Amino acid sequence: MKRVFTLKISAIFLTTFTVLVFTSQSSAQSEVERTYKAKCVACHAADGSGNEVGKKLGTHDFHSSEVQSETDADLTQIIAKGKNKMPAYEKSLKPDEIKGLVAYVRGLEKK
Repeated sequence: MKRVFTLKISAIFLTTFTVLVFTSQSSAQSEVERTYKAKCVACHAADGSGNEVGKKLGTHDFHSSEVQSETDADLTQIIAKGKNKMPAYEKSLKPDEIKGLVAYVRGLEKK
């Protein structure tokens, strides 16, 4: 009887832990996606290919080998300090938000 109780408690704990981990990850993804939509879509488009306005400003397609060959440190620097006509975001975004955007940009290559 005691063993059955222990197995049930273990199963409940494991299930709860799994739900919390996946909820936390999707929540973090949602936050990065919201940040991307708020700060980046106006020029880079939802898919990262660059919209008409962005292309006139010289944005790069995030799917391109030019962008994807940049290191994470390079992309972080570009987002934080800006480049050419792209504004700097180091004062309006936290370092973790910038790191999330770098990962998001990397993920756009696969879409």
